[in-house]
Amino acid sequence: MTYAVWAPDAETVHVAVGADGATRRQMVPAERSGWWTAPVEEGDDGRYAFVLDGGDPRPDPRSLSQPEGVHAASALVDLAAYQWGDGQWSGTALDGAVLYELHIGTFTPEGTLAAATAHLDHLVDLGVTMVSLMPVAAFPGRHGWGYDGVALYAVHEPYGGARALQEFVDAAHQRGLGVCLDVVYNHLGPSGNYLSQFGPYFTDRHHTPWGDAVNLDGPGSDEVRSFVLDNARLWFEQFHLDALRLDAVHALHDERAEHILEALASLADGVAERTGRPRTLIAESDRNDPATVSPRRPGGAGGLGLAGQWADDIHHALHVALTGETAGYYADFAEPGALTKVLTSTPFFHDGTFSTFRERAHGRPVDLVTTPPWRFVASLQTHDQIGNRAAGDRLCHNVTPGQAAIGAALLLTAPYTPMLFMGEEWGASTTWQFFTDHSEPELVESIRTGRAREFAAHGWAAAVPDPQDEGTVTASRLDWSELETPPHASLLEWHRTLLRLRRELPDLRAAALDEARLTRDGDVLELTRGAVRVLANLGEQARTVTVPAEPGARHTTEAYGGARLDGDSATLPGHSVIVLGPRTVER
Repeated sequence: MTYAVWAPDAETVHVAVGADGATRRQMVPAERSGWWTAPVEEGDDGRYAFVLDGGDPRPDPRSLSQPEGVHAASALVDLAAYQWGDGQWSGTALDGAVLYELHIGTFTPEGTLAAATAHLDHLVDLGVTMVSLMPVAAFPGRHGWGYDGVALYAVHEPYGGARALQEFVDAAHQRGLGVCLDVVYNHLGPSGNYLSQFGPYFTDRHHTPWGDAVNLDGPGSDEVRSFVLDNARLWFEQFHLDALRLDAVHALHDERAEHILEALASLADGVAERTGRPRTLIAESDRNDPATVSPRRPGGAGGLGLAGQWADDIHHALHVALTGETAGYYADFAEPGALTKVLTSTPFFHDGTFSTFRERAHGRPVDLVTTPPWRFVASLQTHDQIGNRAAGDRLCHNVTPGQAAIGAALLLTAPYTPMLFMGEEWGASTTWQFFTDHSEPELVESIRTGRAREFAAHGWAAAVPDPQDEGTVTASRLDWSELETPPHASLLEWHRTLLRLRRELPDLRAAALDEARLTRDGDVLELTRGAVRVLANLGEQARTVTVPAEPGARHTTEAYGGARLDGDSATLPGHSVIVLGPRTVER
Protein backbone atom coordinates (compact mmCIF):
# COMPACT_ATOMS: atom_id res chain seq x y z
CA MET A 1 0.00 0.00 0.00
CA THR A 2 1.04 3.59 -0.58
CA TYR A 3 0.27 6.92 1.01
CA ALA A 4 -0.67 9.33 -1.75
CA VAL A 5 -1.95 12.90 -1.89
CA TRP A 6 -2.46 15.64 -4.47
CA ALA A 7 -0.83 18.88 -3.32
CA PRO A 8 0.31 20.71 -6.47
CA ASP A 9 1.44 23.93 -4.76
CA ALA A 10 3.39 22.34 -1.90
CA GLU A 11 7.18 22.43 -1.84
CA THR A 12 7.47 19.63 0.72
CA VAL A 13 4.98 17.02 1.90
CA HIS A 14 5.41 14.64 4.83
CA VAL A 15 3.19 11.86 6.05
CA ALA A 16 2.66 11.90 9.82
CA VAL A 17 2.33 8.24 10.79
CA GLY A 18 0.49 6.98 13.87
CA ALA A 19 -2.45 8.31 15.83
CA ASP A 20 -0.19 10.88 17.51
CA GLY A 21 1.57 11.78 14.24
CA ALA A 22 4.94 11.53 15.96
CA THR A 23 6.67 9.74 13.07
CA ARG A 24 7.09 11.84 9.95
CA ARG A 25 8.40 10.67 6.60
CA GLN A 26 9.15 12.78 3.58
CA MET A 27 7.03 12.04 0.52
CA VAL A 28 8.36 12.26 -3.04
CA PRO A 29 6.76 13.64 -6.21
CA ALA A 30 4.96 11.03 -8.29
CA GLU A 31 4.82 10.74 -12.08
CA ARG A 32 1.32 12.18 -12.03
CA SER A 33 1.78 15.92 -11.74
CA GLY A 34 1.09 17.40 -8.33
CA TRP A 35 0.91 14.05 -6.56
CA TRP A 36 3.18 12.92 -3.71
CA THR A 37 3.70 9.36 -2.48
CA ALA A 38 5.39 7.35 0.26
CA PRO A 39 5.25 3.61 0.98
CA VAL A 40 3.30 2.16 3.90
CA GLU A 41 5.99 0.50 6.00
CA GLU A 42 5.85 -2.61 8.15
CA GLY A 43 4.90 -1.64 11.66
CA ASP A 44 2.70 1.31 10.67
CA ASP A 45 -0.50 1.24 12.75
CA GLY A 46 -2.72 2.44 9.89
CA ARG A 47 -3.19 5.98 11.20
CA TYR A 48 -1.79 8.88 9.18
CA ALA A 49 -2.12 12.53 8.17
CA PHE A 50 -0.36 14.82 5.72
CA VAL A 51 1.88 17.79 6.53
CA LEU A 52 2.27 20.40 3.79
CA ASP A 53 5.28 22.75 3.96
CA GLY A 54 5.72 22.19 7.69
CA GLY A 55 2.13 23.08 8.61
CA ASP A 56 -0.29 21.26 10.86
CA PRO A 57 -1.17 17.61 10.11
CA ARG A 58 -4.33 17.34 8.02
CA PRO A 59 -6.58 14.35 7.24
CA ASP A 60 -6.27 12.70 3.84
CA PRO A 61 -8.74 14.34 1.39
CA ARG A 62 -9.49 10.81 0.14
CA SER A 63 -9.54 9.21 3.58
CA LEU A 64 -11.73 6.10 3.88
CA SER A 65 -12.01 6.40 7.65
CA GLN A 66 -11.89 9.12 10.31
CA PRO A 67 -12.09 7.15 13.59
CA GLU A 68 -11.72 10.20 15.82
CA GLY A 69 -13.57 12.72 13.70
CA VAL A 70 -12.93 14.92 10.71
CA HIS A 71 -10.21 17.00 12.38
CA ALA A 72 -8.05 14.02 13.41
CA ALA A 73 -5.80 11.52 11.66
CA SER A 74 -7.11 9.27 8.89
CA ALA A 75 -7.06 5.47 8.96
CA LEU A 76 -6.16 2.98 6.25
CA VAL A 77 -8.98 0.66 5.18
CA ASP A 78 -8.79 -2.38 2.91
CA LEU A 79 -12.17 -2.34 1.19
CA ALA A 80 -11.24 -5.36 -0.92
CA ALA A 81 -11.05 -7.53 2.20
CA TYR A 82 -14.83 -7.68 2.52
CA GLN A 83 -16.36 -10.94 1.24
CA TRP A 84 -19.55 -10.03 -0.60
CA GLY A 85 -22.57 -12.32 -0.53
CA ASP A 86 -24.66 -10.56 -3.17
CA GLY A 87 -23.49 -12.57 -6.16
CA GLN A 88 -27.08 -13.36 -7.15
CA TRP A 89 -28.11 -9.70 -7.10
CA SER A 90 -28.84 -8.53 -10.65
CA GLY A 91 -29.42 -4.90 -9.75
CA THR A 92 -32.44 -2.66 -10.09
CA ALA A 93 -33.28 0.19 -12.43
CA LEU A 94 -35.22 3.35 -11.64
CA ASP A 95 -38.07 2.42 -13.99
CA GLY A 96 -40.57 0.59 -11.75
CA ALA A 97 -38.75 1.46 -8.51
CA VAL A 98 -40.26 2.64 -5.22
CA LEU A 99 -37.79 4.61 -3.08
CA TYR A 100 -37.63 4.93 0.69
CA GLU A 101 -35.54 7.79 2.06
CA LEU A 102 -33.99 7.32 5.49
CA HIS A 103 -31.46 8.95 7.78
CA ILE A 104 -29.22 6.40 9.49
CA GLY A 105 -28.79 8.45 12.67
CA THR A 106 -32.53 8.67 13.44
CA PHE A 107 -34.01 5.63 11.67
CA THR A 108 -33.36 3.57 14.82
CA PRO A 109 -32.64 4.41 18.48
CA GLU A 110 -29.06 3.18 17.99
CA GLY A 111 -28.50 5.32 14.90
CA THR A 112 -26.19 2.86 13.15
CA LEU A 113 -26.05 0.99 9.87
CA ALA A 114 -26.12 -2.32 11.73
CA ALA A 115 -29.32 -1.34 13.56
CA ALA A 116 -30.92 -0.18 10.31
CA THR A 117 -30.18 -3.57 8.77
CA ALA A 118 -32.53 -5.15 11.31
CA HIS A 119 -35.45 -3.23 9.74
CA LEU A 120 -34.81 -4.14 6.11
CA ASP A 121 -37.43 -6.89 6.26
CA HIS A 122 -39.99 -4.24 7.18
CA LEU A 123 -39.15 -2.41 3.95
CA VAL A 124 -39.42 -5.60 1.90
CA ASP A 125 -42.82 -6.32 3.44
CA LEU A 126 -43.90 -2.74 2.77
CA GLY A 127 -43.17 -3.11 -0.92
CA VAL A 128 -40.39 -0.59 -1.57
CA THR A 129 -37.59 -1.61 -3.93
CA MET A 130 -34.74 0.78 -3.13
CA VAL A 131 -33.47 2.32 0.10
CA SER A 132 -32.27 5.90 -0.34
CA LEU A 133 -29.72 6.79 2.35
CA MET A 134 -29.12 10.38 3.31
CA PRO A 135 -25.39 11.27 3.22
CA VAL A 136 -23.02 9.05 5.17
CA ALA A 137 -19.79 10.89 4.26
CA ALA A 138 -17.96 11.89 7.45
CA PHE A 139 -19.16 15.16 8.99
CA PRO A 140 -18.32 17.08 12.20
CA GLY A 141 -19.47 15.71 15.55
CA ARG A 142 -21.75 12.75 16.05
CA HIS A 143 -25.16 14.02 14.92
CA GLY A 144 -26.16 15.80 11.75
CA TRP A 145 -28.07 15.55 8.49
CA GLY A 146 -24.84 14.86 6.59
CA TYR A 147 -25.01 17.73 4.09
CA ASP A 148 -22.06 19.40 5.83
CA GLY A 149 -19.76 16.45 5.11
CA VAL A 150 -16.07 17.19 4.64
CA ALA A 151 -14.44 13.76 4.22
CA LEU A 152 -16.34 12.61 1.15
CA TYR A 153 -14.66 9.20 0.84
CA ALA A 154 -15.05 8.20 4.50
CA VAL A 155 -18.21 6.68 6.00
CA HIS A 156 -19.26 8.51 9.17
CA GLU A 157 -17.70 6.57 12.04
CA PRO A 158 -20.64 6.79 14.49
CA TYR A 159 -22.75 5.05 11.82
CA GLY A 160 -20.30 2.14 11.81
CA GLY A 161 -17.74 3.13 9.19
CA ALA A 162 -16.92 1.62 5.80
CA ARG A 163 -17.34 -2.04 6.74
CA ALA A 164 -20.81 -1.38 8.17
CA LEU A 165 -21.92 0.25 4.92
CA GLN A 166 -20.67 -2.71 2.90
CA GLU A 167 -22.56 -5.06 5.22
CA PHE A 168 -25.73 -2.95 4.97
CA VAL A 169 -25.68 -2.93 1.16
CA ASP A 170 -24.92 -6.65 1.08
CA ALA A 171 -27.84 -7.42 3.41
CA ALA A 172 -30.18 -5.22 1.35
CA HIS A 173 -29.19 -6.94 -1.90
CA GLN A 174 -29.74 -10.37 -0.39
CA ARG A 175 -33.31 -9.26 0.39
CA GLY A 176 -33.91 -7.92 -3.10
CA LEU A 177 -33.53 -4.25 -2.14
CA GLY A 178 -31.39 -1.77 -4.04
CA VAL A 179 -29.49 0.98 -2.23
CA CYS A 180 -29.12 4.61 -3.28
CA LEU A 181 -26.74 7.00 -1.50
CA ASP A 182 -27.11 10.77 -1.28
CA VAL A 183 -23.82 12.47 -2.21
CA VAL A 184 -22.93 16.16 -2.01
CA TYR A 185 -20.52 17.47 -4.65
CA ASN A 186 -21.61 21.12 -4.79
CA HIS A 187 -19.97 22.24 -1.53
CA LEU A 188 -18.32 21.01 1.67
CA GLY A 189 -19.30 21.84 5.22
CA PRO A 190 -17.67 24.75 7.06
CA SER A 191 -16.06 22.71 9.85
CA GLY A 192 -13.19 20.34 9.07
CA ASN A 193 -12.94 21.45 5.45
CA TYR A 194 -9.21 21.38 4.71
CA LEU A 195 -9.45 20.74 0.97
CA SER A 196 -8.42 24.27 -0.05
CA GLN A 197 -5.10 23.74 1.73
CA PHE A 198 -4.25 20.89 -0.64
CA GLY A 199 -5.11 22.45 -3.99
CA PRO A 200 -7.56 24.57 -6.02
CA TYR A 201 -10.64 22.59 -5.06
CA PHE A 202 -12.75 25.77 -4.83
CA THR A 203 -13.18 28.86 -6.95
CA ASP A 204 -14.57 32.35 -6.39
CA ARG A 205 -15.56 32.50 -10.08
CA HIS A 206 -18.85 30.87 -9.08
CA HIS A 207 -20.82 30.98 -5.85
CA THR A 208 -23.36 28.80 -4.12
CA PRO A 209 -25.67 29.48 -1.15
CA TRP A 210 -22.96 27.82 0.94
CA GLY A 211 -19.97 29.85 -0.30
CA ASP A 212 -17.41 29.40 -3.07
CA ALA A 213 -18.25 26.73 -5.61
CA VAL A 214 -16.29 23.57 -6.28
CA ASN A 215 -13.72 24.28 -9.02
CA LEU A 216 -14.97 22.15 -11.91
CA ASP A 217 -13.85 24.27 -14.85
CA GLY A 218 -10.98 26.56 -13.82
CA PRO A 219 -7.18 26.10 -13.57
CA GLY A 220 -6.32 22.84 -11.83
CA SER A 221 -9.86 21.53 -12.20
CA ASP A 222 -8.83 18.29 -13.98
CA GLU A 223 -7.81 16.80 -10.64
CA VAL A 224 -10.85 18.28 -8.89
CA ARG A 225 -13.11 16.57 -11.42
CA SER A 226 -11.18 13.34 -10.84
CA PHE A 227 -11.81 13.77 -7.12
CA VAL A 228 -15.57 13.84 -7.80
CA LEU A 229 -15.60 11.07 -10.42
CA ASP A 230 -13.37 8.77 -8.38
CA ASN A 231 -15.68 9.26 -5.42
CA ALA A 232 -18.70 8.15 -7.45
CA ARG A 233 -16.71 5.18 -8.76
CA LEU A 234 -15.80 4.23 -5.18
CA TRP A 235 -19.45 4.02 -4.11
CA PHE A 236 -20.45 2.03 -7.17
CA GLU A 237 -17.55 -0.40 -7.27
CA GLN A 238 -16.28 -0.82 -3.69
CA PHE A 239 -19.63 -0.47 -1.92
CA HIS A 240 -21.83 -2.04 -4.65
CA LEU A 241 -24.30 0.85 -4.49
CA ASP A 242 -27.03 0.82 -7.12
CA ALA A 243 -27.70 4.55 -7.32
CA LEU A 244 -26.45 7.94 -6.24
CA ARG A 245 -28.69 10.90 -5.47
CA LEU A 246 -26.79 14.08 -6.41
CA ASP A 247 -27.56 16.97 -4.09
CA ALA A 248 -28.54 20.37 -5.57
CA VAL A 249 -26.98 19.91 -9.00
CA HIS A 250 -28.00 23.46 -9.95
CA ALA A 251 -25.09 24.53 -7.71
CA LEU A 252 -22.57 22.46 -9.72
CA HIS A 253 -21.22 25.31 -11.84
CA ASP A 254 -19.39 23.95 -14.87
CA GLU A 255 -18.70 25.77 -18.14
CA ARG A 256 -16.85 22.90 -19.83
CA ALA A 257 -18.15 21.28 -23.00
CA GLU A 258 -18.74 18.10 -21.00
CA HIS A 259 -20.59 19.08 -17.87
CA ILE A 260 -19.63 17.16 -14.72
CA LEU A 261 -23.13 15.66 -14.65
CA GLU A 262 -22.64 14.23 -18.13
CA ALA A 263 -19.26 12.86 -17.05
CA LEU A 264 -20.89 11.23 -14.02
CA ALA A 265 -23.60 9.72 -16.23
CA SER A 266 -20.94 8.26 -18.54
CA LEU A 267 -19.13 6.82 -15.53
CA ALA A 268 -22.32 5.19 -14.22
CA ASP A 269 -23.03 3.67 -17.62
CA GLY A 270 -19.48 2.32 -17.80
CA VAL A 271 -19.69 0.68 -14.38
CA ALA A 272 -23.05 -0.82 -15.30
CA GLU A 273 -21.64 -2.29 -18.50
CA ARG A 274 -18.62 -3.79 -16.73
CA THR A 275 -20.57 -5.28 -13.83
CA GLY A 276 -23.82 -6.22 -15.56
CA ARG A 277 -25.83 -4.33 -12.92
CA PRO A 278 -27.69 -1.05 -13.56
CA ARG A 279 -26.18 2.06 -12.00
CA THR A 280 -28.49 5.03 -11.56
CA LEU A 281 -27.97 8.75 -11.01
CA ILE A 282 -30.81 10.83 -9.54
CA ALA A 283 -30.49 14.59 -9.46
CA GLU A 284 -31.95 17.11 -7.07
CA SER A 285 -32.40 20.22 -9.20
CA ASP A 286 -34.15 23.53 -8.66
CA ARG A 287 -34.25 24.36 -12.36
CA ASN A 288 -37.32 22.42 -13.51
CA ASP A 289 -35.26 21.58 -16.57
CA PRO A 290 -36.02 18.24 -18.29
CA ALA A 291 -32.58 18.39 -19.98
CA THR A 292 -31.16 16.94 -16.76
CA VAL A 293 -32.77 13.59 -17.57
CA SER A 294 -33.06 13.86 -21.34
CA PRO A 295 -30.94 11.25 -23.18
CA ARG A 296 -27.40 12.13 -24.20
CA ARG A 297 -26.58 12.19 -27.92
CA PRO A 298 -23.30 11.49 -29.72
CA GLY A 299 -21.19 14.60 -30.00
CA GLY A 300 -22.68 16.25 -26.92
CA ALA A 301 -26.16 16.93 -28.25
CA GLY A 302 -29.28 16.19 -26.25
CA GLY A 303 -29.53 16.23 -22.47
CA LEU A 304 -27.21 15.34 -19.61
CA GLY A 305 -28.42 11.75 -19.49
CA LEU A 306 -29.12 11.23 -15.78
CA ALA A 307 -31.69 8.55 -14.99
CA GLY A 308 -33.97 10.64 -12.81
CA GLN A 309 -34.56 13.82 -10.86
CA TRP A 310 -36.64 14.95 -7.92
CA ALA A 311 -39.79 16.87 -8.89
CA ASP A 312 -40.74 19.08 -5.96
CA ASP A 313 -43.72 20.64 -7.76
CA ILE A 314 -45.62 17.37 -7.30
CA HIS A 315 -44.99 17.54 -3.56
CA HIS A 316 -46.05 21.17 -3.39
CA ALA A 317 -49.32 20.62 -5.23
CA LEU A 318 -50.23 17.61 -3.08
CA HIS A 319 -49.27 19.42 0.12
CA VAL A 320 -51.44 22.44 -0.67
CA ALA A 321 -54.41 20.27 -1.70
CA LEU A 322 -54.25 18.32 1.56
CA THR A 323 -53.36 21.06 4.05
CA GLY A 324 -54.51 24.32 2.50
CA GLU A 325 -51.14 25.85 3.41
CA THR A 326 -50.20 28.62 0.95
CA ALA A 327 -47.29 30.48 2.58
CA GLY A 328 -43.93 30.93 0.86
CA TYR A 329 -43.32 28.78 -2.20
CA TYR A 330 -46.67 27.04 -1.70
CA ALA A 331 -48.55 30.17 -2.85
CA ASP A 332 -48.50 29.34 -6.58
CA PHE A 333 -49.88 25.86 -5.94
CA ALA A 334 -53.12 27.24 -4.56
CA GLU A 335 -54.24 27.70 -8.16
CA PRO A 336 -57.28 25.46 -8.80
CA GLY A 337 -55.55 23.61 -11.64
CA ALA A 338 -52.23 22.94 -9.90
CA LEU A 339 -53.02 19.42 -8.68
CA THR A 340 -54.60 18.44 -11.99
CA LYS A 341 -51.57 19.67 -13.90
CA VAL A 342 -48.97 17.68 -11.97
CA LEU A 343 -51.07 14.49 -11.79
CA THR A 344 -52.29 14.40 -15.38
CA SER A 345 -49.99 16.55 -17.51
CA THR A 346 -46.43 17.25 -16.37
CA PRO A 347 -44.21 16.86 -13.29
CA PHE A 348 -43.37 20.57 -13.54
CA PHE A 349 -46.18 22.92 -12.56
CA HIS A 350 -43.72 25.68 -13.40
CA ASP A 351 -42.83 24.78 -16.98
CA GLY A 352 -42.10 28.30 -18.13
CA THR A 353 -44.83 29.92 -16.02
CA PHE A 354 -44.34 32.82 -13.63
CA SER A 355 -43.22 31.91 -10.13
CA THR A 356 -44.34 34.48 -7.56
CA PHE A 357 -41.87 33.07 -5.02
CA ARG A 358 -38.94 33.61 -7.42
CA GLU A 359 -40.49 36.71 -9.02
CA ARG A 360 -39.69 35.43 -12.51
CA ALA A 361 -40.63 32.77 -15.05
CA HIS A 362 -39.39 29.33 -14.10
CA GLY A 363 -38.85 25.94 -15.77
CA ARG A 364 -39.68 24.63 -19.21
CA PRO A 365 -42.02 22.00 -20.69
CA VAL A 366 -41.37 18.26 -20.46
CA ASP A 367 -41.51 16.00 -23.52
CA LEU A 368 -43.07 12.89 -22.03
CA VAL A 369 -41.88 10.79 -24.98
CA THR A 370 -38.15 11.38 -24.47
CA THR A 371 -38.48 11.85 -20.69
CA PRO A 372 -41.22 9.49 -19.44
CA PRO A 373 -42.82 10.06 -16.02
CA TRP A 374 -40.77 7.40 -14.21
CA ARG A 375 -37.71 9.64 -14.60
CA PHE A 376 -39.24 12.03 -12.06
CA VAL A 377 -39.13 11.16 -8.36
CA ALA A 378 -42.34 12.28 -6.64
CA SER A 379 -43.08 12.49 -2.94
CA LEU A 380 -45.47 13.65 -0.25
CA GLN A 381 -42.60 14.13 2.20
CA THR A 382 -38.80 14.37 2.06
CA HIS A 383 -36.12 15.25 4.58
CA ASP A 384 -36.11 18.79 3.13
CA GLN A 385 -39.85 19.36 3.21
CA ILE A 386 -40.12 18.18 6.83
CA GLY A 387 -36.82 19.16 8.39
CA ASN A 388 -36.83 22.63 6.90
CA ARG A 389 -40.12 23.47 8.56
CA ALA A 390 -39.72 25.44 11.78
CA ALA A 391 -40.82 22.60 14.08
CA GLY A 392 -39.95 19.65 11.83
CA ASP A 393 -43.60 18.63 11.65
CA ARG A 394 -44.61 15.90 9.23
CA LEU A 395 -47.60 16.01 6.90
CA CYS A 396 -49.51 13.62 9.17
CA HIS A 397 -49.19 16.13 12.03
CA ASN A 398 -51.25 18.66 10.08
CA VAL A 399 -53.92 16.41 8.53
CA THR A 400 -56.14 13.55 9.64
CA PRO A 401 -55.16 9.91 8.98
CA GLY A 402 -57.79 9.87 6.24
CA GLN A 403 -56.27 12.87 4.50
CA ALA A 404 -52.83 11.27 4.76
CA ALA A 405 -54.31 8.13 3.18
CA ILE A 406 -55.72 10.20 0.32
CA GLY A 407 -52.32 11.74 -0.27
CA ALA A 408 -50.71 8.31 -0.34
CA ALA A 409 -53.29 7.09 -2.86
CA LEU A 410 -52.73 10.03 -5.19
CA LEU A 411 -48.95 9.61 -5.00
CA LEU A 412 -48.72 5.83 -5.29
CA THR A 413 -51.18 5.55 -8.18
CA ALA A 414 -49.19 8.05 -10.29
CA PRO A 415 -46.72 6.85 -12.97
CA TYR A 416 -43.85 8.82 -11.42
CA THR A 417 -41.20 7.07 -9.33
CA PRO A 418 -42.62 7.44 -5.81
CA MET A 419 -40.53 8.00 -2.71
CA LEU A 420 -41.57 7.67 0.93
CA PHE A 421 -39.74 9.28 3.85
CA MET A 422 -38.98 7.05 6.81
CA GLY A 423 -42.00 6.60 9.05
CA GLU A 424 -44.39 8.10 6.51
CA GLU A 425 -45.92 4.69 5.91
CA TRP A 426 -47.36 4.55 9.41
CA GLY A 427 -47.89 8.27 10.05
CA ALA A 428 -45.06 8.50 12.56
CA SER A 429 -45.84 10.74 15.53
CA THR A 430 -42.21 11.83 15.84
CA THR A 431 -41.04 15.06 14.27
CA TRP A 432 -37.94 15.26 12.10
CA GLN A 433 -35.97 18.36 12.91
CA PHE A 434 -32.72 20.01 11.90
CA PHE A 435 -29.81 19.07 14.17
CA THR A 436 -26.04 19.63 14.24
CA ASP A 437 -23.10 18.83 16.50
CA HIS A 438 -20.56 21.58 15.84
CA SER A 439 -17.89 22.59 18.34
CA GLU A 440 -17.27 26.15 17.10
CA PRO A 441 -19.41 28.69 19.06
CA GLU A 442 -19.50 31.23 16.21
CA LEU A 443 -20.72 28.60 13.73
CA VAL A 444 -23.37 27.34 16.16
CA GLU A 445 -24.74 30.85 16.72
CA SER A 446 -24.71 31.58 12.99
CA ILE A 447 -26.83 28.48 12.31
CA ARG A 448 -29.28 29.31 15.09
CA THR A 449 -29.85 32.90 14.01
CA GLY A 450 -29.87 32.04 10.31
CA ARG A 451 -32.65 29.47 10.64
CA ALA A 452 -34.75 31.74 12.85
CA ARG A 453 -34.43 34.52 10.26
CA GLU A 454 -35.36 32.17 7.42
CA PHE A 455 -38.48 30.88 9.17
CA ALA A 456 -39.59 34.41 10.04
CA ALA A 457 -39.37 35.29 6.34
CA HIS A 458 -41.69 32.36 5.59
CA GLY A 459 -44.21 33.55 8.16
CA TRP A 460 -43.73 30.54 10.44
CA ALA A 461 -44.11 31.64 14.04
CA ALA A 462 -43.43 28.25 15.65
CA ALA A 463 -40.51 27.99 18.04
CA VAL A 464 -37.38 26.76 16.30
CA PRO A 465 -35.74 23.79 18.07
CA ASP A 466 -32.09 24.33 18.97
CA PRO A 467 -30.08 22.33 16.40
CA GLN A 468 -27.33 21.69 18.96
CA ASP A 469 -29.65 20.35 21.67
CA GLU A 470 -29.48 16.57 22.14
CA GLY A 471 -33.25 16.64 22.59
CA THR A 472 -33.66 17.77 18.98
CA VAL A 473 -32.02 14.56 17.78
CA THR A 474 -33.97 12.44 20.26
CA ALA A 475 -37.28 13.95 19.12
CA SER A 476 -36.40 13.04 15.53
CA ARG A 477 -35.85 9.30 16.09
CA LEU A 478 -38.57 6.96 14.87
CA ASP A 479 -40.66 5.16 17.46
CA TRP A 480 -40.96 1.63 16.11
CA SER A 481 -43.44 0.63 18.83
CA GLU A 482 -46.14 2.61 16.99
CA LEU A 483 -46.53 0.18 14.10
CA GLU A 484 -49.17 -1.99 15.74
CA THR A 485 -51.20 0.76 17.39
CA PRO A 486 -54.04 2.83 15.85
CA PRO A 487 -54.11 4.79 13.64
CA HIS A 488 -50.57 3.83 12.63
CA ALA A 489 -51.34 0.18 11.91
CA SER A 490 -54.14 0.99 9.45
CA LEU A 491 -52.02 3.56 7.62
CA LEU A 492 -49.20 1.04 7.34
CA GLU A 493 -51.55 -1.56 5.90
CA TRP A 494 -52.92 1.03 3.46
CA HIS A 495 -49.43 1.78 2.16
CA ARG A 496 -48.76 -1.94 1.75
CA THR A 497 -52.03 -2.25 -0.16
CA LEU A 498 -51.27 0.66 -2.48
CA LEU A 499 -47.80 -0.66 -3.27
CA ARG A 500 -49.27 -4.09 -3.99
CA LEU A 501 -51.79 -2.52 -6.36
CA ARG A 502 -48.96 -0.63 -8.00
CA ARG A 503 -47.26 -3.94 -8.76
CA GLU A 504 -50.43 -5.71 -9.86
CA LEU A 505 -52.25 -3.07 -11.93
CA PRO A 506 -50.21 -2.12 -15.01
CA ASP A 507 -52.17 1.10 -15.58
CA LEU A 508 -50.64 2.57 -12.42
CA ARG A 509 -47.20 2.42 -14.04
CA ALA A 510 -47.72 2.25 -17.78
CA ALA A 511 -50.78 4.40 -18.52
CA ALA A 512 -49.78 7.64 -20.26
CA LEU A 513 -49.67 10.53 -17.80
CA ASP A 514 -51.45 12.93 -20.14
CA GLU A 515 -54.27 10.46 -20.79
CA ALA A 516 -55.29 10.50 -17.13
CA ARG A 517 -58.23 12.60 -15.92
CA LEU A 518 -58.73 14.37 -12.62
CA THR A 519 -62.06 16.01 -11.85
CA ARG A 520 -63.31 17.70 -8.70
CA ASP A 521 -66.86 18.06 -7.47
CA GLY A 522 -66.69 20.09 -4.30
CA ASP A 523 -64.52 18.07 -1.92
CA VAL A 524 -64.61 14.88 -4.03
CA LEU A 525 -61.72 14.06 -6.34
CA GLU A 526 -62.02 11.47 -9.08
CA LEU A 527 -58.80 10.38 -10.74
CA THR A 528 -58.82 7.97 -13.69
CA ARG A 529 -55.71 6.19 -14.97
CA GLY A 530 -56.59 3.70 -17.67
CA ALA A 531 -59.00 1.25 -16.07
CA VAL A 532 -58.16 2.38 -12.52
CA ARG A 533 -60.17 4.95 -10.60
CA VAL A 534 -59.33 6.73 -7.37
CA LEU A 535 -62.21 8.42 -5.54
CA ALA A 536 -61.37 10.61 -2.55
CA ASN A 537 -63.37 12.84 -0.24
CA LEU A 538 -61.22 15.69 1.07
CA GLY A 539 -64.12 17.11 3.08
CA GLU A 540 -65.62 16.14 6.42
CA GLN A 541 -69.15 15.45 5.17
CA ALA A 542 -70.01 12.05 3.63
CA ARG A 543 -70.69 11.94 -0.09
CA THR A 544 -72.13 9.36 -2.49
CA VAL A 545 -70.73 9.18 -6.01
CA THR A 546 -72.08 7.30 -9.01
CA VAL A 547 -69.54 4.94 -10.55
CA PRO A 548 -70.92 3.62 -13.85
CA ALA A 549 -69.63 0.21 -14.85
CA GLU A 550 -70.45 -2.33 -17.51
CA PRO A 551 -72.97 -4.95 -16.30
CA GLY A 552 -71.20 -7.86 -14.69
CA ALA A 553 -67.84 -6.10 -14.57
CA ARG A 554 -65.66 -7.26 -11.68
CA HIS A 555 -63.48 -4.84 -9.79
CA THR A 556 -60.71 -4.95 -7.28
CA THR A 557 -61.73 -2.61 -4.50
CA GLU A 558 -59.42 -1.27 -1.79
CA ALA A 559 -60.48 1.48 0.55
CA TYR A 560 -59.49 3.54 3.59
CA GLY A 561 -61.69 5.40 6.04
CA GLY A 562 -64.86 3.39 5.52
CA ALA A 563 -65.32 4.09 1.82
CA ARG A 564 -67.23 1.32 0.03
CA LEU A 565 -68.66 0.38 -3.35
CA ASP A 566 -72.33 -0.66 -3.54
CA GLY A 567 -73.26 -1.57 -7.08
CA ASP A 568 -72.72 1.56 -9.14
CA SER A 569 -72.45 3.90 -6.14
CA ALA A 570 -69.43 4.69 -3.98
CA THR A 571 -70.08 5.89 -0.45
CA LEU A 572 -67.31 8.18 0.77
CA PRO A 573 -67.30 9.19 4.44
CA GLY A 574 -65.32 12.30 5.30
CA HIS A 575 -61.58 11.96 4.61
CA SER A 576 -61.88 8.59 2.89
CA VAL A 577 -60.58 7.10 -0.34
CA ILE A 578 -61.29 4.09 -2.54
CA VAL A 579 -59.32 2.58 -5.43
CA LEU A 580 -61.21 0.66 -8.11
CA GLY A 581 -59.52 -1.40 -10.79
CA PRO A 582 -59.99 -4.41 -13.05
CA ARG A 583 -59.50 -7.76 -11.39
CA THR A 584 -56.81 -8.79 -13.85
CA VAL A 585 -54.05 -9.22 -11.34
CA GLU A 586 -51.58 -11.94 -10.50
CA ARG A 587 -51.07 -12.48 -6.79
